[in-house]
Amino acid sequence: MFDVDRFSKLIVGGTPEAAEWTAVRQTKNYQTNSGVTSVTSPDMRCFQNRAGSATATVAAGSELGFVAAASVSHFGPVQFYMAKVPEGADINTWEPSGNVWFKAASISAKGSPLGSGPETWPAYQKSTVSFTIPSATPSGKYLVRVESIALHQAQNVGGAQIYLSCAQVEVTGGGNGKPAPLVAFPGAYNANDPGLRWSYYPIPTSYIAPGPAVWTG
Repeated sequence: MFDVDRFSKLIVGGTPEAAEWTAVRQTKNYQTNSGVTSVTSPDMRCFQNRAGSATATVAAGSELGFVAAASVSHFGPVQFYMAKVPEGADINTWEPSGNVWFKAASISAKGSPLGSGPETWPAYQKSTVSFTIPSATPSGKYLVRVESIALHQAQNVGGAQIYLSCAQVEVTGGGNGKPAPLVAFPGAYNANDPGLRWSYYPIPTSYIAPGPAVWTG
């Protein structure tokens, strides 16, 4: 049984959206407790149930957050990716396939040895998660993908549960950076990646989240 880790609202300028699924594309688990368990599934892009309908405006260099329905209820990393919508494409219907995603931030494990509580996982049990859009991010329209990788059943391959959403934003006041490396979903993760596995014993002393390095601009 899955618990709910839905990210259904954006937080812009410190203010959460009034309603769910406004600038966030509605996900397939909007009425269920399911996550994505196959890293080869197209659901790894946005876990999308329907096209978008609104776009939030956020300045480069400012904080962008997501509200977690209830809370981030499983331990593991929370990561943020961004994909620039091509000029002329409709942000509401654009499908982010191919090598279009860069990692903008990662809230991962800290300390050693590692446990399964919030002292190791800073996002665990939080009702909101956020990151700062790199100042060098070029202006334009983007999909922003948030993912919580639940590791509590990840002792075996395929046991990680990935809860994710994509928000539609327009970045203003951007810079001239060239985000890299660009990766694809599916494709960026392999089921055998160490970051998708967890061992309660022997107690782990280090953890590296899956995916590319964070682009800092």
